[in-house]
Amino acid sequence: MDKISSTILKVHIPCPCGDSSDAYTTYSDGHGYCFSCNKYFPSNHTHTEGATVTVSTTNNWNTALADKGDFIGIIDRNINVDTCRKYGVKCLSTKDKITKHIYHYVDKNNKHIANKIRVVDDKSFSTEGDINSALLFGQNLFNQAGKFITIVEGELDALAAYQMLGSKWPVVSVKSASTALRDCKKNISYLSQFENVVLCFDNDKAGKKATDDVANLFPPGVAKLVTLEDYKDASDYLKNNKQKLFTDTWWNQKTYTPDGIVCFSDMWDILNTKDDVLSVPYPWAGLNDMTYGMRVGELCTYTAGSGQGKSSILREIVYDLLQKTEYNIGMMFLEETPKKTAMALCGLDMNRPIHLPDVECSEEELQTTFDRLKNNRRLFLLDHFGSWGIDKILYNVRHLAKGEDCKFIFIDHISIIVSSQEHGDERRALDEIMTKLIQLVKELNIHLGIVTHLKRISGNGHEEGSSISLSHLRGTAGIGQLSDMVIGVERNSQHDDLTIRNTSTVRVLKNRFSGDTGPCAYLFYDREGTGRIYETTNPFDEGEEGETPVMDMGSSDADIFSSDFLRSET
Repeated sequence: MDKISSTILKVHIPCPCGDSSDAYTTYSDGHGYCFSCNKYFPSNHTHTEGATVTVSTTNNWNTALADKGDFIGIIDRNINVDTCRKYGVKCLSTKDKITKHIYHYVDKNNKHIANKIRVVDDKSFSTEGDINSALLFGQNLFNQAGKFITIVEGELDALAAYQMLGSKWPVVSVKSASTALRDCKKNISYLSQFENVVLCFDNDKAGKKATDDVANLFPPGVAKLVTLEDYKDASDYLKNNKQKLFTDTWWNQKTYTPDGIVCFSDMWDILNTKDDVLSVPYPWAGLNDMTYGMRVGELCTYTAGSGQGKSSILREIVYDLLQKTEYNIGMMFLEETPKKTAMALCGLDMNRPIHLPDVECSEEELQTTFDRLKNNRRLFLLDHFGSWGIDKILYNVRHLAKGEDCKFIFIDHISIIVSSQEHGDERRALDEIMTKLIQLVKELNIHLGIVTHLKRISGNGHEEGSSISLSHLRGTAGIGQLSDMVIGVERNSQHDDLTIRNTSTVRVLKNRFSGDTGPCAYLFYDREGTGRIYETTNPFDEGEEGETPVMDMGSSDADIFSSDFLRSET
């Protein structure tokens, strides 16, 4: 690949690849180069975008590996001459001003094979010689295995760290964050001689990636991590006369642990931070007492026998959210049209089941209710009927969350989603969609409510009021395992008594939040009147034949749905 000769136009600008915020340089011919990523970005050249190249500019240094420059202290960085002499770093200067740093690189035979040259004014870099074959910067200076070796991300950082550590502990540098893994892998035998490999890369995205890459080269417990919080790198600590702060930070190094493992001793800041978890109540007090409401970041599964009112209960929950919160809501009811869903919600607002053909509703009444419910575009429905593929459902959940800012999303029901899958394995398909849905819930920080079906059981079925357990969930145990909450609804729809026939027992089958499970509420469906679902007393122990249960229709607004409940849990 040909070298490009041009002059520097701009320095310290964000890299197009996004890994660096200040290491990108543009040149007069239109090309650019990132000294963090080591990636070349062409203008109208034939080079491959993102390719690694050796950059040269029209600066007036000799391209031959001459022994040029002098050993002088790098004053603006508080690096003394002894440290420069130790690492073989020379400087070029004019009129008592340092213009360039020259970092010498050697091979395994300690032969000087390359220079890296830093221009002080614009902080640009150039290389000469075969730097790709060179050892880690400073590696030739510390041949004796010992307790510690520190790896930093740049030559100036190596000088600074070594000096701040009292010129006592070995410090070497990779050529850049993007080459850190390759540089350390090439010299792994050398690095492995030391008891502890201390990683002190820059406090930025590229540095964090380099830390993870390099740390995993070593056996567990060998890699140690220095977390720089006050400044970006070691050189900045020395430049700002924060030597003690750096050494304290260095000695506070911690054993590197991969993502997913946290030591309890390091958790005080996490433990002492109050969680701000959005929680809103259900429409019914008994269910709230056991569940503490609906939280974002959770997946709740609702289940019941066929025709037991699962969809009606979800509509009541959605309607209550519209009335008592300001959050956007998504409804994906796969077995009914958006018109039917919308009509049923209007009926809830009117306390009249206007979706039924024998219930009258004037156009004026419907218009008034619609205008009240549309409520600044907070409710979004899925315009689809029937089965739909897993990927399409996941895409729409993501859109509702990200595109429409929905915090609460409900799917009725997931069994229909898998019915169209080509492999025909319902169990496997349900496992797949549950796994992907719970991942979405955690990623998007939403509350997702889903409906699923039950298996057929021997004897009295669920349509006759049989108790529900997690083992009755249809298809796969993964539904119960992956759900944060599982709520079952039991109702004997064949009972001779009207009250019992229209009263459901709400049973919490799983409750990851508090652990409380069991029957918690009784819901009466006012089929002959309002078409609404109200919380009632237990008719199975105390009610008499034909007696209408006591319904709590109004007091809950003052008690259950007080402003104290609509809060973020801490």
